[in-house]
Amino acid sequence: MKVVLAGAHGHGRHHLGNLRRLANLGVIELAGICDVRPVEVEFGSPSQSPDLRELIEKTGAEITIICTPIHTHADLAVTALHAGSHVLLEKPPAPSPEEHRRIAAAVAETGLACQVGFQSLGSAAIPALRELIASGAIGRVRGIGGAGSWERPSSYFTRSAWSGRRRLDGVDVVDGALTNPFAHAVATALALVDGPIAEIETELYRAHPIEADDTSCVRIRMDDGLVITIAVTLCAPERDEPYLVVHGDAGRATFVYTQDRLRVEHADGSVETTVHSRTGLLENLIAHVREGAGLLVPLSRTESFTRVLDAVRLAPEPLPIPERHQIVEKDDSGEVTHRFLPGVAGLTARSAQELALYSELDVPWTRVELQVAGQAVASYEWRPDLPVTDSPRPYLHPVRTLGGVEVTEFRPEDHVHHLGVGVAIADLGGANFWGGRTYVKDQGPTWLDDHGTQRHLAFSRLSDDGFVEHLEWVGPRGSVAREERTVAARPYGEAWLLDFTFSLTNLTGAPLEIQSSATKGRAGAGYGGFFWRAPGTSTARTTLPGDTHGSRGPWIAMSGSTPGGREWTLVFVQAADDPWFVRVEEYPGVGQALAWDRPLVVESTLTRRVVTAVVDGRLDGAAAAALAANVTPTLQ
Repeated sequence: MKVVLAGAHGHGRHHLGNLRRLANLGVIELAGICDVRPVEVEFGSPSQSPDLRELIEKTGAEITIICTPIHTHADLAVTALHAGSHVLLEKPPAPSPEEHRRIAAAVAETGLACQVGFQSLGSAAIPALRELIASGAIGRVRGIGGAGSWERPSSYFTRSAWSGRRRLDGVDVVDGALTNPFAHAVATALALVDGPIAEIETELYRAHPIEADDTSCVRIRMDDGLVITIAVTLCAPERDEPYLVVHGDAGRATFVYTQDRLRVEHADGSVETTVHSRTGLLENLIAHVREGAGLLVPLSRTESFTRVLDAVRLAPEPLPIPERHQIVEKDDSGEVTHRFLPGVAGLTARSAQELALYSELDVPWTRVELQVAGQAVASYEWRPDLPVTDSPRPYLHPVRTLGGVEVTEFRPEDHVHHLGVGVAIADLGGANFWGGRTYVKDQGPTWLDDHGTQRHLAFSRLSDDGFVEHLEWVGPRGSVAREERTVAARPYGEAWLLDFTFSLTNLTGAPLEIQSSATKGRAGAGYGGFFWRAPGTSTARTTLPGDTHGSRGPWIAMSGSTPGGREWTLVFVQAADDPWFVRVEEYPGVGQALAWDRPLVVESTLTRRVVTAVVDGRLDGAAAAALAANVTPTLQ
């Protein structure tokens, strides 16, 4: 059978080795190689051309193996099918469901076969494990966990233009740990279950300076309630064979899919270990073409995998893992050769056992913390798990003084939608980004289905002393604004400064209006913008200077005492002249009032900056004024 190989470098060399074996057995003839660079071949006399259609038509190839970058799969597969060739398509089959459907349409139009190169699905252990599950031998299955920890040098991510990329020249690539090297773990787990996917959660991280994830996990909830969790990394100090664990209430089965080894532990303590045969996917495709044998991995069988890949594609950019959590190795010239995450293999194993995401295992590098002189002073929650009525948004909490006094509060009983420190607007383009009830003129606070969400997109900078974050403000009717948020922590004598800047860019194509309860008739309720909720348990709360609510001064201060008697002061200094929104008796809170008594219209971009001094002890008027005077020049 005549075969053409598209993509003979990189992983394509593995296919060349297999083709040589099959050629020596008289099963195939390597009729052609399609590549942008000439390839030296030690067997046969294949034609070579960068034009796949021309090569197939010239050679009469019956099968085309496509082993090219992910983002080229759809175009090449469609080309091969329409040229009259069956296809063995390397995994993952496509970078998006749309591209997957393009290939499926070509399969349907031509009546030819497309087998996807998930080699693990050629293992006889797959049907054996499915039969074991169906028989009830390990009881009712509650979930499947997967773990994979490999070592990859820094050069792995520079081996090609698309390596470690989420997109290239505006085209989706999705080359991450979950979707490429450990794609088999995801696909194999999905091959053990039936039914549709109900929900997909992703957590993507990166230790290397790349776009894509090198350490990540995914949790897939099936429609019948079964859970699949896969945790993987390319930052382990050594390679461990990846595996799946099927958790039953009367036993469990562990499948090391790279070795076709299945270990079954029964409730009575007995253990069975079997090693299964594996059918090569090219041989299976040849048998399908010649004899009508069933395909082991037809394109249709990989639709669920492509849906998971799409969840990774659409997920926020991977969270950078600060170097303080890494072991970094360099060569003699100072170039970084490896980045390791201590204990990460054990974390992947815990995830597989507990069906938990990394963030649920209390892993330090899953959290964003601000530090001053090596001391953690604030935590930033960038993926909040909140009810929609809170208008979910990222926030800082807890925030502490250098002396360890907590000066923020999260979801207090009096206002559960108050979330530490962040940006909240009562009405932006008709959507409630503050949380709680919406004030309706002549009606008062009313529950409406108008809550928005501030959706984290990416951190373009993340370090111990701050970050630059990109967010999308999405209302019930779609996106209304894009935000760039810059937050920094800086030492200031025996205190520290939280420097918070946000820039909102209008996405609506029309003037974007900011309103508040005050602009709708509730006098004094002009809140909206930067907002700091202080602890409601504090006592002896005071503000400076004088009557601060509604004032337009460059600074104000709030002080209080903890129930244990420890005092604190917050000095807020702004770059603009917005009125201050201040609450003291009802609850302690300080923020901007962007729309104090009239709406504020955003034509293009609105930028605001507030620097807050976080101080141990209670400052008097003179000390607070002096501190503010020292901070003010930094705002210019």
